[in-house]
Formats: sequence, C-alpha cells, structure tokens
Amino acid sequence: MAKSAKDMVARARAKVENLDPAAVAAELERGAVLVDLRDHPELAAAGRIPGSVHVPRGMLEFRADPTSPYHDEALDPTKRVVLHCASGGRSALAAATLQEMGYAHVAHLDGGFAAWAEEGRPVETV
Repeated sequence: MAKSAKDMVARARAKVENLDPAAVAAELERGAVLVDLRDHPELAAAGRIPGSVHVPRGMLEFRADPTSPYHDEALDPTKRVVLHCASGGRSALAAATLQEMGYAHVAHLDGGFAAWAEEGRPVETV
C-alpha cells in the first residue's frame, strides 16, 4: 500500500526527537548547529533564526555527507544538529534521514519556523 506524505511525516516524527522552540533555544545556547531547510524564497519572505545554517532540503544529504564534494563543514555527524523548516514536516523527514546517515544527535523543531516566530523569538531578515 502506498504511503502518503502525511503518513511519512508521522512515521518520521515517531522516530526522531521533537523539540519545542524553548528547547531549541536552549540547544543553541549549548552550541548546537541549527539547520534551516527552507527554500530561498521562504527565507526572503519570513526571515531566519539568527545563527542558523541554510541548507535547502534538496541538498541536505549531499551537504551532510562528509565524503561528498558538497559537504558543509557545519554538519558533523558527531555534533548536535537541530533541523527546522516552515512547519515541521520537512524537518522531521530530514532528521530521520540524517539518523540513517549516522547522525546520532539529531532533532527537529516541531512546528518549525512558524512555532518559533509565534512565540516571539528572535528572527532576522535575509
């Protein structure tokens, strides 16, 4: 039986650590890397969480793989990595993918950028 996107996101959320905005803020204070998976137009329209690293979802596996020529040095399988997107679906899927790639300390911002902004947390323009 085919799976819907909703089914896949629910399965991913059950496998990964889901953090609320307060927990993400605490992780950032402890030095976690925050990865923004949204596309460029989303960042331009809504801004970004200060200190986040932009890696579009379509490039994540290549940026996360240390053997890839596209590897981003900010992504380290031994470090704490927290992912976010607009509402939490893409980041849940991406966190599950990073777990499969050997990232042991990965989580995602449940509710995404929207939850962060709704709490009045810092946002900067791009």
